[in-house]
Amino acid sequence: MDDYTPLQLHVPEPSGRPGCPTDFSYLSLSPAGAVGKPPIDVEPAATAALAASLVRVLDDHGNAVGPWAADIPLGILQQGLRAMVKTRCYDTRMVLAQRQKKMSFYLQSLGEEAIGSGHALALQRSDMCFPTYRQQSILMARDVPLLDMMCQLFSNERDPLKGRQLPVMYSYKEDGFFSISGNLATQFVQAVGWAMASAIKGDTRIASGWIGDGSTAESDFHTALTFAHVYRAPVILNVVNNQWAISSFQGIAGGEATTFAGRGVGCGIASLRVDGNDFLAVYAASRWAAERARRNVGPTLIEWVTYRAGPHSTSDDPSKYRPADDWQHFPLGDPIARLKQHLIVLGQWSDERHEALLAEVEAQVLAAQKEAESYGTLVSGKVASAATIFEDVYKEMPEHLRQQRQQMGV
Repeated sequence: MDDYTPLQLHVPEPSGRPGCPTDFSYLSLSPAGAVGKPPIDVEPAATAALAASLVRVLDDHGNAVGPWAADIPLGILQQGLRAMVKTRCYDTRMVLAQRQKKMSFYLQSLGEEAIGSGHALALQRSDMCFPTYRQQSILMARDVPLLDMMCQLFSNERDPLKGRQLPVMYSYKEDGFFSISGNLATQFVQAVGWAMASAIKGDTRIASGWIGDGSTAESDFHTALTFAHVYRAPVILNVVNNQWAISSFQGIAGGEATTFAGRGVGCGIASLRVDGNDFLAVYAASRWAAERARRNVGPTLIEWVTYRAGPHSTSDDPSKYRPADDWQHFPLGDPIARLKQHLIVLGQWSDERHEALLAEVEAQVLAAQKEAESYGTLVSGKVASAATIFEDVYKEMPEHLRQQRQQMGV
């Protein structure tokens, strides 16, 4: 026994801390256009290289290059840019509203706008998304009314969820947006179950489940992968690797020596690792995965590599655990700036048109906020009627609840 040194554990550490610039070389980036595009019916094991590299389309000059550079309609590109700009503007206004105590808290998606918007535009509106609390860009791409979203945030008398959900926990069945759960990872198994039910019914709709890098350490993640693989569920399993789970670096969840996409390959699921700040790559990869699911070939796991540019929530101060200017040095850049540059290269956009878009969206968001606040905010006391606590519990209200409602005088 004297030949052995004491045992030690390895604790992953980020390559940057406050006061020390982050070394992003750990990301293992691939050049734009360098990663191949396999056929839809590729065997999962054959995607191992794709799970270790990075699918990218836009180069540093805004050109679309490589096999994933599909001929995306101009209208889709412009819709995507608008959805991203609207998401960022909405986030900015809602963070300010939270600071003014008009809602209890808020979570923005700064730097991640391309993922939800590109993915939503690649799916059919009837497909069901099972999101986390940072996919509001899906709703923006599907043009869900801002007024309804804001009333939910303010928990006011027009709140479509009648004050029963925390802010940002949206629910829009008709728009393919399943109720958000604050218990992370649950939506992964829900998405697989919904996809299995769709197949059992002989439907043509697919599911799209969402999870963050930190939540891949939850048991629900592994359960979802097992069921998706065994039953070839028509589902897309999205892992948004934005490098941080609140203050825990993604290496703590297992992303240091391997990739999260690699876990899918190990479970018999075709897997991709994609530049989440490249709208074209997001759209192309999402279309590929959707075709795979809709043609009964099997599920796909996609790791979206991005960066959470802002705090985890309005209750978080990221300057305590990472450099304050990290996002400015993130090598995959700003998703909005990159798509804007690409459209300019195509001759279909300009700085003037972009400024006009910003002004138009800002006015739209401000108008919706003004109307939403007229129905009340967190501090105004204008909330849904107390009678609503008896509704949506039973299909037909039982007598004892009728009596209780009468006793309340509502």
